[in-house]
Amino acid sequence: MTIKTALITGGASGLGYEFATLLAKDAYHLILIDIDSEKLKETKKKLEDKYKTPVNTIRKDMSTHNCASELFEEIKETPIDVLINNAGFGLYGHFHNTDWEREASMLNLHIISTTHLTKLILKGMVEKGQGKILNMSSLAAFQPGPLMSIYYASKAYILSFSEAIANELKGTGVTVTVLCPGQTKTSFQEVVSQETSENKIGFNMASPDEVAKYGYKAMLNGESVVIPGNFNKFLSFLPRILPRNIAAAIVRKIQEKNRAD
Repeated sequence: MTIKTALITGGASGLGYEFATLLAKDAYHLILIDIDSEKLKETKKKLEDKYKTPVNTIRKDMSTHNCASELFEEIKETPIDVLINNAGFGLYGHFHNTDWEREASMLNLHIISTTHLTKLILKGMVEKGQGKILNMSSLAAFQPGPLMSIYYASKAYILSFSEAIANELKGTGVTVTVLCPGQTKTSFQEVVSQETSENKIGFNMASPDEVAKYGYKAMLNGESVVIPGNFNKFLSFLPRILPRNIAAAIVRKIQEKNRAD
């Protein structure tokens, strides 16, 4: 039996780790990419000990220039059956006050690296006539997000991009799923709060294993846009019926309240 290979960015913790666990259970060979080398070592040992599946790790900062090309050079001899573009982070604050270097890294990670790595790996999938891609977006993708403007905008890009190529790939044997969870209990909030006051969000918080299982099942089924939770589905629909300036005002109130709590 041919062993299938899955590549996960941000695979050492949070949702990435949960996806890695699900794939290990299904006997995939894993390639985990993460900026945290210690977490990568821990995750590799944990998964190999428990599931007896091979795990390769690559320490790489996916927010840097040309990182997708560098990564592809390292793995291009290995056919990828599943690609999960999971790495990401957020930043809270007024746009005119926030740090541009952090924002440029976020844009490069969410938009350039995600798009480029997808392009590099997708060609081989189409040639084989099979493959699955899961891109991590967010409930944030459905409306403008004052006080997290670039995060919301970049997640909207991931949603639109993924929907478009999912349509292009019909009939090729390759599917693209975009996962749009609401608040999920991971280290994301810690990263958001770097160099700012902490952004504490406790309402409607999902566990990472629940979100990963929901997205993983949808990916295997070839679904396109996936929103875990009925309340989140309702929230994603609201911007379609509300004027966008009202949607932006509501998001700002929520962000300000969460920061004050």
